[in-house]
Amino acid sequence: MAKISATLGDTMTTAEYTRFERARLIGARALQLSEGAPPLLEIDETDPIEVARSELEEGVLPISIKRESAGR
Repeated sequence: MAKISATLGDTMTTAEYTRFERARLIGARALQLSEGAPPLLEIDETDPIEVARSELEEGVLPISIKRESAGR
């Protein structure tokens, strides 16, 4: 499972992506791949969704998630 680092105030926390964040990241990257973006991994797979899933699992996606804290 892919992990992220998030800054909340003066503390640094680490959490896993939610299933919704994972779906959004994979979908956004798969769209980029289907429009001709080069894959970030050397992989035999041609399906953009599978390539995006592999990139996410390897931690090479240049996409980040910004989370809003509840009290702000």
